[in-house]
Amino acid sequence: MRNWARYLIFFQYIGTKYSGAAKGPPHQLVRKGVQDHLEDAIRRLRPVNPVSLYISSRTDTGVHALSNSAHFDLQRRGDKPPFTENVLVEALNFHLRTEQIRITSAHHVSDDFHARFHAQSRTYVYRVALGTPHHTELPLTDFNLCWNLCNTELDVGAMREAAALLVGTHDFSSFRAVSSDMASKNPVKTLDAVNIQPGSSFAHAHFHREIPLWELTFRSRSFLYKQVRRMTGALVAVGQGRLSVPQLKDVLQARDTLAYPQGLAAPPQGLFLTKVDYRETDLQLPHQMSEEQLPTSAP
Repeated sequence: MRNWARYLIFFQYIGTKYSGAAKGPPHQLVRKGVQDHLEDAIRRLRPVNPVSLYISSRTDTGVHALSNSAHFDLQRRGDKPPFTENVLVEALNFHLRTEQIRITSAHHVSDDFHARFHAQSRTYVYRVALGTPHHTELPLTDFNLCWNLCNTELDVGAMREAAALLVGTHDFSSFRAVSSDMASKNPVKTLDAVNIQPGSSFAHAHFHREIPLWELTFRSRSFLYKQVRRMTGALVAVGQGRLSVPQLKDVLQARDTLAYPQGLAAPPQGLFLTKVDYRETDLQLPHQMSEEQLPTSAP
């Protein structure tokens, strides 16, 4: 009996104390990445093979996720069969119990599946709380989970007008931060949707006062480094009257990271990765697929 399998896992985390989703630098022993802890948990299952986790979406330091994903191979000793999906989730969560990281589901996938390259879209939500000049005015359930602003109101109409300029296929060079792999990353991305809707505090029904909260939702197949935080910062600046809609358009059309106004990017704590989408057929093993579900050679 085959004793190894490839798994896709979905996981959530509060990113406050982690250096991001990916592994932390080797010299950084205190603040590790979420991947470090996930790989430690997998090693505790005593696989025969070296553990390598491939994460679909590399969130930054302080950014959270309600649904990130990753794949890995696991070979068990001797003739032990692969873990069932439910047992794998329970076992990994047992070893992660001291961390703010939890596995939400697992899928046994085909040998050629890749968590990053098979992802069809990623959805991020950014939470903005109004009328809270200092973070201590937030309920504890929202502490480090939103961007608190002094403003009691935002011009949401102008923000939506500006957001419409970002939707579609553009060179988003102005909205990416400088990184070591800039030269190898194509700045042209297709932003499928930007929605700006009222949100609420996690404790809105019980807190002593109501806190106005807005959620900015972004969906695309992929994003550039810090693109969502930069877009959020620019849209909030439009809502505050610090940036006009034509000025935001000029920033986009400049296609230059230096065209983005300094200090405008939104902080990391309000950002959540909420969804990574895959085709249903990619989450099934070949023997689980009916003839009707099998992909054809023609487009």
